[in-house]
Amino acid sequence: MPDDHIPVHEEYVYCCGAVTKVLKFGPWTDLHETKGANSPKLLFLVIPGNPGIVGFYRTFMQSLYYGLHEKYPVWAVSHAGHCAPPRGMDMTYGDQIEDIFGLNGQIEHKLSFVKRNVPADMKLVLIGHSIGCYIILEMMKATKDIKVVQSILLFPTIERMSQTPQGKIMTPFLCSLRYIVYMPLFLLSFLPESLKAAVVRFAMWGIKSVDESSLTAALDLFRIECTANAMYMGSQEMVMVQKRDNDTIMEHLNKLIFYYGATDNWCPVQYYEDIRKEFPEGNIWLCEKGIRHAFVLDSSKEVASIIIQWLNERSSF
Repeated sequence: MPDDHIPVHEEYVYCCGAVTKVLKFGPWTDLHETKGANSPKLLFLVIPGNPGIVGFYRTFMQSLYYGLHEKYPVWAVSHAGHCAPPRGMDMTYGDQIEDIFGLNGQIEHKLSFVKRNVPADMKLVLIGHSIGCYIILEMMKATKDIKVVQSILLFPTIERMSQTPQGKIMTPFLCSLRYIVYMPLFLLSFLPESLKAAVVRFAMWGIKSVDESSLTAALDLFRIECTANAMYMGSQEMVMVQKRDNDTIMEHLNKLIFYYGATDNWCPVQYYEDIRKEFPEGNIWLCEKGIRHAFVLDSSKEVASIIIQWLNERSSF
Protein backbone atom coordinates (compact mmCIF):
# COMPACT_ATOMS: atom_id res chain seq x y z
CA MET A 1 0.00 0.00 0.00
CA PRO A 2 1.39 3.44 -0.86
CA ASP A 3 2.76 5.38 2.08
CA ASP A 4 0.28 8.24 1.64
CA HIS A 5 -2.63 5.86 2.40
CA ILE A 6 -1.15 4.68 5.69
CA PRO A 7 -2.99 5.94 8.79
CA VAL A 8 0.13 7.32 10.49
CA HIS A 9 0.50 10.19 12.91
CA GLU A 10 3.59 11.87 14.35
CA GLU A 11 3.52 14.18 17.32
CA TYR A 12 5.94 15.87 19.67
CA VAL A 13 5.01 16.18 23.32
CA TYR A 14 6.72 17.00 26.59
CA CYS A 15 6.87 14.01 28.92
CA CYS A 16 8.57 14.36 32.29
CA GLY A 17 9.81 17.73 31.06
CA ALA A 18 11.67 16.41 27.99
CA VAL A 19 10.70 16.53 24.33
CA THR A 20 9.37 13.19 23.15
CA LYS A 21 8.39 12.03 19.67
CA VAL A 22 5.51 9.59 19.33
CA LEU A 23 4.86 7.64 16.13
CA LYS A 24 1.38 6.14 15.78
CA PHE A 25 0.02 3.71 13.18
CA GLY A 26 -3.73 3.41 13.00
CA PRO A 27 -6.58 5.92 13.10
CA TRP A 28 -6.60 6.03 16.91
CA THR A 29 -4.53 9.07 17.86
CA ASP A 30 -6.03 9.59 21.34
CA LEU A 31 -6.95 6.38 23.12
CA HIS A 32 -8.71 8.25 25.93
CA GLU A 33 -11.10 9.81 23.43
CA THR A 34 -11.73 6.66 21.39
CA LYS A 35 -15.15 5.24 22.25
CA GLY A 36 -17.60 2.76 20.83
CA ALA A 37 -17.62 -0.78 19.54
CA ASN A 38 -14.70 -0.15 17.18
CA SER A 39 -12.38 1.20 19.86
CA PRO A 40 -9.28 -0.99 20.29
CA LYS A 41 -8.75 -3.02 23.44
CA LEU A 42 -5.08 -3.69 22.79
CA LEU A 43 -2.09 -1.45 22.07
CA PHE A 44 1.27 -2.51 20.63
CA LEU A 45 3.93 -0.18 22.04
CA VAL A 46 7.53 -0.16 20.80
CA ILE A 47 10.30 0.83 23.23
CA PRO A 48 13.38 1.58 21.10
CA GLY A 49 17.04 0.85 21.53
CA ASN A 50 19.70 3.53 21.74
CA PRO A 51 19.55 5.94 19.99
CA GLY A 52 15.86 6.00 20.78
CA ILE A 53 14.69 7.67 17.58
CA VAL A 54 11.28 6.30 16.58
CA GLY A 55 11.83 7.02 12.88
CA PHE A 56 14.17 4.02 12.75
CA TYR A 57 11.17 1.80 13.50
CA ARG A 58 8.77 3.22 10.91
CA THR A 59 8.98 0.34 8.41
CA PHE A 60 8.90 -2.23 11.21
CA MET A 61 5.78 -0.66 12.71
CA GLN A 62 4.07 -0.34 9.34
CA SER A 63 4.69 -4.03 8.61
CA LEU A 64 3.45 -4.98 12.06
CA TYR A 65 0.30 -2.87 11.65
CA TYR A 66 -0.57 -4.54 8.34
CA GLY A 67 0.34 -7.96 9.69
CA LEU A 68 -2.17 -7.42 12.48
CA HIS A 69 -4.80 -6.73 9.80
CA GLU A 70 -5.00 -3.08 10.87
CA LYS A 71 -7.00 -4.09 13.96
CA TYR A 72 -4.75 -2.58 16.63
CA PRO A 73 -2.83 0.66 17.12
CA VAL A 74 0.95 0.32 16.88
CA TRP A 75 2.82 3.10 18.64
CA ALA A 76 6.43 3.91 19.43
CA VAL A 77 7.70 6.42 21.98
CA SER A 78 11.15 7.94 21.66
CA HIS A 79 13.63 8.19 24.48
CA ALA A 80 13.59 11.54 26.23
CA GLY A 81 15.79 14.00 24.38
CA HIS A 82 16.79 11.68 21.52
CA CYS A 83 14.65 13.33 18.85
CA ALA A 84 15.29 16.74 17.34
CA PRO A 85 12.39 18.98 18.43
CA PRO A 86 10.54 20.93 15.75
CA ARG A 87 10.85 24.67 15.47
CA GLY A 88 9.18 26.33 18.42
CA MET A 89 9.96 23.54 20.90
CA ASP A 90 12.96 23.29 23.20
CA MET A 91 14.63 20.08 24.32
CA THR A 92 13.19 20.55 27.82
CA TYR A 93 10.30 22.50 29.28
CA GLY A 94 8.95 22.93 32.78
CA ASP A 95 9.75 20.56 35.62
CA GLN A 96 11.87 17.52 34.85
CA ILE A 97 12.27 14.30 36.77
CA GLU A 98 15.73 13.64 38.19
CA ASP A 99 18.33 12.68 35.58
CA ILE A 100 15.71 12.49 32.83
CA PHE A 101 18.29 11.63 30.15
CA GLY A 102 19.87 8.85 32.21
CA LEU A 103 18.79 5.21 32.13
CA ASN A 104 16.59 5.37 35.24
CA GLY A 105 15.09 8.61 33.98
CA GLN A 106 14.19 6.92 30.70
CA ILE A 107 12.41 4.14 32.58
CA GLU A 108 10.37 6.69 34.54
CA HIS A 109 9.72 8.52 31.28
CA LYS A 110 8.14 5.41 29.70
CA LEU A 111 6.03 4.67 32.77
CA SER A 112 4.80 8.26 32.78
CA PHE A 113 3.99 8.14 29.07
CA VAL A 114 1.90 4.99 29.49
CA LYS A 115 0.09 6.39 32.52
CA ARG A 116 -0.79 9.60 30.66
CA ASN A 117 -1.64 8.18 27.25
CA VAL A 118 -2.96 4.65 27.71
CA PRO A 119 -6.31 3.97 29.41
CA ALA A 120 -6.00 1.91 32.57
CA ASP A 121 -8.15 -0.90 31.19
CA MET A 122 -6.26 -1.24 27.89
CA LYS A 123 -4.11 -4.30 27.35
CA LEU A 124 -0.53 -3.82 26.17
CA VAL A 125 1.91 -5.75 24.06
CA LEU A 126 5.33 -4.23 24.69
CA ILE A 127 8.01 -4.68 22.03
CA GLY A 128 11.52 -3.81 23.12
CA HIS A 129 14.70 -3.60 21.11
CA SER A 130 18.17 -3.75 22.68
CA ILE A 131 18.18 -1.53 25.80
CA GLY A 132 14.44 -1.14 25.31
CA CYS A 133 14.17 -4.73 26.58
CA TYR A 134 15.88 -3.78 29.83
CA ILE A 135 13.51 -0.82 30.17
CA ILE A 136 10.48 -3.10 29.66
CA LEU A 137 11.63 -5.51 32.37
CA GLU A 138 12.11 -2.57 34.73
CA MET A 139 8.64 -1.25 33.84
CA MET A 140 7.08 -4.64 34.59
CA LYS A 141 9.00 -4.80 37.85
CA ALA A 142 8.02 -1.28 38.92
CA THR A 143 4.25 -1.44 38.61
CA LYS A 144 1.28 -3.77 38.35
CA ASP A 145 -0.95 -0.96 37.08
CA ILE A 146 -0.29 -1.53 33.39
CA LYS A 147 -1.97 -4.54 31.81
CA VAL A 148 0.91 -6.15 29.94
CA VAL A 149 -0.26 -9.33 28.22
CA GLN A 150 2.96 -9.91 26.24
CA SER A 151 6.46 -8.49 26.06
CA ILE A 152 8.59 -9.26 23.02
CA LEU A 153 12.29 -8.64 23.65
CA LEU A 154 14.34 -8.33 20.46
CA PHE A 155 18.14 -8.64 20.64
CA PRO A 156 17.92 -7.94 24.40
CA THR A 157 20.73 -6.13 26.17
CA ILE A 158 19.66 -7.07 29.69
CA GLU A 159 22.94 -8.18 31.26
CA ARG A 160 26.73 -7.72 31.31
CA MET A 161 26.75 -5.09 28.56
CA SER A 162 30.27 -3.87 29.28
CA GLN A 163 31.59 -7.43 28.97
CA THR A 164 30.26 -8.04 25.47
CA PRO A 165 32.58 -7.69 22.46
CA GLN A 166 30.94 -4.40 21.51
CA GLY A 167 30.73 -3.27 25.12
CA LYS A 168 34.46 -3.68 25.62
CA ILE A 169 35.02 -1.25 22.76
CA MET A 170 32.28 1.23 23.62
CA THR A 171 32.61 1.40 27.43
CA PRO A 172 35.80 3.51 27.52
CA PHE A 173 34.51 5.69 24.70
CA LEU A 174 31.06 6.29 26.19
CA CYS A 175 32.24 6.68 29.77
CA SER A 176 35.39 8.77 29.25
CA LEU A 177 35.89 9.88 25.64
CA ARG A 178 32.45 10.74 24.27
CA TYR A 179 33.13 14.48 24.58
CA ILE A 180 35.63 14.38 21.72
CA VAL A 181 32.70 13.79 19.34
CA TYR A 182 30.96 17.02 20.22
CA MET A 183 33.09 19.50 18.27
CA PRO A 184 33.17 17.55 14.97
CA LEU A 185 29.45 16.93 15.31
CA PHE A 186 28.84 20.61 15.98
CA LEU A 187 30.65 21.48 12.76
CA LEU A 188 28.79 18.82 10.77
CA SER A 189 25.49 20.22 12.01
CA PHE A 190 26.03 23.27 9.77
CA LEU A 191 26.03 21.15 6.60
CA PRO A 192 23.00 21.46 4.32
CA GLU A 193 20.50 18.61 4.59
CA SER A 194 21.60 17.08 1.28
CA LEU A 195 25.19 16.74 2.49
CA LYS A 196 24.07 15.37 5.85
CA ALA A 197 22.11 12.71 3.97
CA ALA A 198 25.23 11.92 1.92
CA VAL A 199 27.27 11.50 5.13
CA VAL A 200 24.65 9.08 6.49
CA ARG A 201 24.64 7.06 3.27
CA PHE A 202 28.43 6.87 3.36
CA ALA A 203 28.34 5.68 6.99
CA MET A 204 25.95 2.89 5.96
CA TRP A 205 27.63 2.00 2.67
CA GLY A 206 28.26 -1.60 3.77
CA ILE A 207 24.55 -2.35 4.17
CA LYS A 208 23.14 -3.62 0.87
CA SER A 209 19.45 -2.79 1.34
CA VAL A 210 19.39 -0.04 3.93
CA ASP A 211 15.90 1.14 4.86
CA GLU A 212 15.17 4.67 3.65
CA SER A 213 13.35 5.40 6.92
CA SER A 214 16.59 4.72 8.79
CA LEU A 215 18.49 7.15 6.59
CA THR A 216 15.96 9.88 7.37
CA ALA A 217 15.86 9.06 11.08
CA ALA A 218 19.66 9.20 11.36
CA LEU A 219 19.60 12.90 10.47
CA ASP A 220 18.43 13.64 14.03
CA LEU A 221 21.90 12.59 15.19
CA PHE A 222 23.38 15.72 13.62
CA ARG A 223 21.63 17.62 16.41
CA ILE A 224 24.34 17.68 19.06
CA GLU A 225 21.92 17.55 22.00
CA CYS A 226 20.34 14.36 20.65
CA THR A 227 23.65 12.56 20.23
CA ALA A 228 24.94 13.84 23.59
CA ASN A 229 21.82 12.53 25.33
CA ALA A 230 22.09 9.17 23.56
CA MET A 231 25.76 8.77 24.48
CA TYR A 232 25.12 9.84 28.08
CA MET A 233 22.41 7.20 28.37
CA GLY A 234 24.79 4.70 26.77
CA SER A 235 27.48 5.45 29.35
CA GLN A 236 25.02 4.56 32.10
CA GLU A 237 24.01 1.38 30.32
CA MET A 238 27.61 0.16 30.42
CA VAL A 239 27.74 0.69 34.19
CA MET A 240 24.22 -0.26 35.28
CA VAL A 241 23.26 -3.21 33.05
CA GLN A 242 25.20 -6.00 34.69
CA LYS A 243 23.27 -8.79 36.41
CA ARG A 244 20.29 -10.33 34.64
CA ASP A 245 17.10 -9.79 36.66
CA ASN A 246 16.10 -13.41 37.03
CA ASP A 247 13.43 -12.66 39.63
CA THR A 248 11.48 -10.37 37.30
CA ILE A 249 11.92 -12.75 34.38
CA MET A 250 10.63 -15.66 36.43
CA GLU A 251 7.65 -13.68 37.70
CA HIS A 252 6.57 -12.77 34.16
CA LEU A 253 8.04 -15.68 32.20
CA ASN A 254 4.74 -16.68 30.60
CA LYS A 255 4.43 -13.16 29.14
CA LEU A 256 7.96 -12.91 27.75
CA ILE A 257 9.43 -13.82 24.36
CA PHE A 258 13.19 -13.39 23.88
CA TYR A 259 14.86 -13.25 20.47
CA TYR A 260 18.67 -13.33 20.40
CA GLY A 261 20.97 -12.78 17.45
CA ALA A 262 23.39 -15.46 16.30
CA THR A 263 26.05 -12.87 15.38
CA ASP A 264 25.25 -10.14 17.90
CA ASN A 265 28.22 -8.43 19.54
CA TRP A 266 25.92 -6.70 22.07
CA CYS A 267 24.35 -9.92 23.39
CA PRO A 268 26.46 -12.89 22.29
CA VAL A 269 25.20 -16.44 21.82
CA GLN A 270 26.65 -17.38 25.22
CA TYR A 271 24.06 -15.09 26.83
CA TYR A 272 21.32 -16.90 24.92
CA GLU A 273 22.66 -20.26 26.09
CA ASP A 274 22.89 -19.03 29.69
CA ILE A 275 19.32 -17.75 29.84
CA ARG A 276 18.01 -20.89 28.12
CA LYS A 277 19.72 -22.97 30.77
CA GLU A 278 18.25 -20.80 33.54
CA PHE A 279 14.73 -20.81 32.05
CA PRO A 280 14.37 -23.98 29.92
CA GLU A 281 10.58 -23.57 29.81
CA GLY A 282 10.78 -19.99 28.52
CA ASN A 283 10.04 -18.70 25.02
CA ILE A 284 13.68 -17.95 24.20
CA TRP A 285 14.81 -18.12 20.59
CA LEU A 286 18.02 -17.76 18.62
CA CYS A 287 17.83 -16.08 15.23
CA GLU A 288 18.57 -18.43 12.33
CA LYS A 289 18.29 -15.80 9.62
CA GLY A 290 21.51 -13.82 10.14
CA ILE A 291 19.67 -10.67 11.21
CA ARG A 292 21.90 -7.98 12.70
CA HIS A 293 21.42 -6.38 16.14
CA ALA A 294 20.34 -3.12 14.47
CA PHE A 295 17.63 -4.94 12.52
CA VAL A 296 15.83 -1.70 11.68
CA LEU A 297 18.54 -0.85 9.17
CA ASP A 298 17.66 -3.62 6.73
CA SER A 299 15.41 -6.33 8.22
CA SER A 300 12.36 -4.55 9.63
CA LYS A 301 9.82 -6.45 7.54
CA GLU A 302 11.44 -9.77 8.30
CA VAL A 303 11.40 -9.21 12.07
CA ALA A 304 7.80 -7.99 11.92
CA SER A 305 6.79 -11.19 10.10
CA ILE A 306 8.48 -13.30 12.79
CA ILE A 307 6.48 -11.49 15.48
CA ILE A 308 3.23 -11.95 13.54
CA GLN A 309 3.95 -15.67 13.32
CA TRP A 310 4.53 -15.88 17.08
CA LEU A 311 1.30 -14.04 17.81
CA ASN A 312 -0.68 -16.21 15.41
CA GLU A 313 0.58 -19.31 17.20
CA ARG A 314 -0.55 -18.02 20.57
CA SER A 315 -4.06 -17.73 21.94
CA SER A 316 -6.15 -14.67 21.11
CA PHE A 317 -5.66 -11.57 23.20
